[in-house]
Parts: sequence; C-alpha cells; structure tokens
Amino acid sequence: MPLHKLEHFDPNYRETFGKDDVKSLDLYTEGGDRVGSVADVLVDDDGHFRYLVIDTSSDFLGKKILLPIGLSRIDYPAKRVYVDGLSKHQVEGLVEYREDMVVDHDYEENVRSVFRSPSNGVSYDRNTYNYQTEPALYGLNEQAHQTFRLYEERLIASKYRIKTGEVTVGKHIETDTASVTVPIQKERVVIERVVPTEAGKVVDPNELKFQEGEVARIEVYEETPEIRKEAFVREEVRVKKVVERETVETQSTIRREELDVDTEGNLQVQEHDTPTHETI
Repeated sequence: MPLHKLEHFDPNYRETFGKDDVKSLDLYTEGGDRVGSVADVLVDDDGHFRYLVIDTSSDFLGKKILLPIGLSRIDYPAKRVYVDGLSKHQVEGLVEYREDMVVDHDYEENVRSVFRSPSNGVSYDRNTYNYQTEPALYGLNEQAHQTFRLYEERLIASKYRIKTGEVTVGKHIETDTASVTVPIQKERVVIERVVPTEAGKVVDPNELKFQEGEVARIEVYEETPEIRKEAFVREEVRVKKVVERETVETQSTIRREELDVDTEGNLQVQEHDTPTHETI
C-alpha cells in the first residue's frame, strides 16, 4: 500500500484534528530525553497514521528516520511525542529517510526489523504482510492516544447603547399688556378783563391811540407722548448632556465539565496539569 505525506493526503488536516498539528512536536523518550522533532507524518490510502518522520537531534547523528506510529504516544497539550525504548544504537541502525525517496516494502521492512522484538514470531512475507500483522508497531492505541476536551462556560459582559428618550428645547412668544406713565405739558391762553386802576380818568388826546387788527400773538404748545419698544436679553439658557455611571451586576448559571477517572485493578495513576496516558 503506498504511503502519503499528511499534508498531501489532507491539505486541511489541522481542521480535521481540531487545529492540533503533530508537525514540529518534540520527540522524547519516556525517560525525558529529547530525541528530535516530528517533521512529517506518512499515512496510508485510508488516512491511517503509519510512520512519524523524525528529524533527530545532533546527538543522534542529525538525520531523518521513520518511527512506526504504534511506538509513539502523542500528547498534544504538552506539545510532545513520547517513545519508549528508542536508543542511539537503534537510530544509528535505521536507514536514513530522504524527502525524495520512495518508501517501498523493502525499505519498510528494514525499518521494522530494527524495532521488531525477536520474540513476536512474525515471519515477513511481502505478498501477505499488512500493518495489522504487527499491532505493536502500527496499532494506534486509542485509549493511549485519544485527545478530548473539557468545556467550561463563562459569562461575557458587553455594552450597547439604546435610546431611552429625547429632550426638545424650543421657544414660544407670550404677550402682555404693559403700561407706562409719561407726564406731558399743554399750554393754554388765559384772557382776563380787569378794571384798570385809573378807570374814569380822562386820557390826554395826545396819548390816545386807537388801532385795529392784531395787537398781540402768543404761540401755544403742548407735549405729545411718543411710545416705542426695544428688545433686550432677559435670560440665557444653556442645554447640555451629562453622563452618569453606575455598575450593574447580573448573575447566570454557567456549566463546567470535570474529568471523572474510573480505574480497575491495581493501577498507579498520576495526575498532571496535562492529560497522561499509559506507556505503549
């Protein structure tokens, strides 16, 4: 069965695995020694992981090798891949993997022979061999590799503005009747006839002057009130908005998933910040 690089088989593999990316994960032994990092993954026609392409560190000769998937334990939260029993001697004995090479039956058998236990009793026949023949090398232990998520709800507070009303300020005109007092003057002519003190006295003919027509002119005036209106600023009104702040507290019921672990038999279970699995 031909093998394919993961990205060639599924260009959107990150979405398929919930955005988890096995590439670039560091490879460690169960003892905590770093061996290298995952450079790629080879899958079969059905999309099953068959080999991890490991770029070994300088301590391991700095070459790329193939690691059967059944020997690994992928820990996405810790961004690590664990492998049990991989030694420098095994790495030295593995055929180097190159990007331009074709992984055929003979090449795979050379890889398997390094990891195969002498006591498993497998007799290789390229005509009948399949990956199910050696589950220790290719069987992906779902209990050891399963990744699942615990979900928790949280309250998200946000604000938005709503119109609660409006204020319109306008003007209107009111009319009143106003009174004002203005003193005015009017002139009039008073004519009095009085008895002269020399009444009955004979007037000297030389002093006597008889005349006709106008003998006196007196101009008469009176004041006329003039009423006019003028405008002035009576009051000034200022309109403005002020922002009042207050804190509103609300409560709601949120849910959180917790992990329940049931064990049977005499097992030693260690809890860490990240999920743990049994060693393959």
